Amino acid sequence: MKLLAPLAALALAATPALAQQSVPAPAAPAAPPKLVVVISVDQFSADLFAEYRGQFTSGFARLMSGAVFPAGYQSHAATETCPGHSTILTGDHPARTGIIANDWTDFAAPRADKTVYCAEDETVPGTDSNHYTVSDKHLKVPTLGEWMKAADPQSRVVSVAGKDRAAVMMGGHKVDELWWWDGKAFVSYAGRTAPDAVTRINTATTARIAEAQPALDLPAFCRPRSRAIPVSATKTVGDGRFARAAGDAKAFRISPEFDDAVLALGAKLATDMKLGQQGHTDLLIVGASATDYVGHTYGTEGSEMCLQLLSLDQTLGRLFDALDRTGVDYQVVLTADHGGHDLPERHREHGAPTEQRITAEVTTTSISRALAGKLGLTGQVLVGGPGGDVYVTPAVPQAKRAAVLAEAARLYAANPQVQAVFTRAQIEATPIVHTPPETWSLLERARASYDPQRSGDLVVALKPRVTPILDPAIGSVATHGSFWDYDRRVPILFWRKGMTGFEQPLSVETVDIAPTLAALIKVPVPVEIDGRCLDIDAGSGDSCK
Repeated sequence: MKLLAPLAALALAATPALAQQSVPAPAAPAAPPKLVVVISVDQFSADLFAEYRGQFTSGFARLMSGAVFPAGYQSHAATETCPGHSTILTGDHPARTGIIANDWTDFAAPRADKTVYCAEDETVPGTDSNHYTVSDKHLKVPTLGEWMKAADPQSRVVSVAGKDRAAVMMGGHKVDELWWWDGKAFVSYAGRTAPDAVTRINTATTARIAEAQPALDLPAFCRPRSRAIPVSATKTVGDGRFARAAGDAKAFRISPEFDDAVLALGAKLATDMKLGQQGHTDLLIVGASATDYVGHTYGTEGSEMCLQLLSLDQTLGRLFDALDRTGVDYQVVLTADHGGHDLPERHREHGAPTEQRITAEVTTTSISRALAGKLGLTGQVLVGGPGGDVYVTPAVPQAKRAAVLAEAARLYAANPQVQAVFTRAQIEATPIVHTPPETWSLLERARASYDPQRSGDLVVALKPRVTPILDPAIGSVATHGSFWDYDRRVPILFWRKGMTGFEQPLSVETVDIAPTLAALIKVPVPVEIDGRCLDIDAGSGDSCK
């Protein structure tokens, strides 16, 4: 099955590490692995894993021969990219990491734009939340890479991703190399010199974007999924095959080509830097972002997602081939920052009649208008939403804040698309729980995402199967971010050469990944965390000891 010509074949043909066939690997030694490889596939839900696992033949197939946890949880309510990535290598829920959303409102921010992006430094003059300086300053806790460097300063941490927030939140505050795609090239913090690997991949990617991409072949498994679904009078999705015009960098990012470039960069940095080959345990972090872009743009059940996941399977295989050729004993874990939900128009055709999009009445603009009329206020009373964090603006006099909050809560609760609304006091009075995540109440899910310094005055939970996109004619047609399990559930897959595989269907959490890896490489966890070590020894041994 030919899906995508790999970037490696265009730019790294002289590098045998990217050969197509896997090299047989010896059994894993008893000693800790010398390289830890952490892969996040953005928006790779447990539902997608279940749907496609029987079709994987390469990288995913290798991972499925290890320890498989099909019911991993991003347990919190704010199932967005930045919070999810902040849990994977910190062992903490967003309530501890401080990363409560992709964006939040800070009325004290030193600029006119009071929206703060999770991975920016808003104090830099001349910036706003759309034109920002990337920073790790908002991440309140250390990561696995920082634990490793505390135990052995010569350990190296390399983080590459399609999104800056993925690279930053998994890499943490002390990285040796950190690179993300800015829409035109892989870039890093100001002042960092690009190593040869980055220069070569950027050159190859620029050349690739300059060439037109023909439509991908449609495998037999994908053909029944290829059907145009109208989402507006002028827009359909569902039957695309990623044909791309020469020079179209936006289309490049919303395609399997994008992950191929990101993983090729990870492979090249690993081989050039000889990760795991210099007597110390190193960490390679890879954030594959294309699945999320495909999910938002086309939904999760059309030909586009089918081609994306089957292509990613092959791309992962090339990454593992590259690592095999180095001879390094490496441990892999793959998971996701959140799940996702298909577009309601296709869901309704597929037997889900309660699927719907939000109406204007549930937006903060509409609720603000009603509040202003009832309470004699002017201007925008609330910002945020339509689900998640909602903030009362400083324009509301202090004497009327309590009345605004009470009436806003009443209006939200009365809306037929709202499941629940929680006040700051309710959430702060709720403890963080450590019970199985599928048993958590909505309030407990909200608490795991709540930071009193950054979160809203109200937190709104939309009803299940309500998509918070008002007009799919522009921008995204599908999304994530809800309290519900289709956005919370993600696979967690561990693999190492020679390990005995098993599958555990019971729920675990993404916050369990960091302590599990720390135990494998004998690195102490220096702080209190929310996660717990998972024993991935299939026999009587205990990998957590």
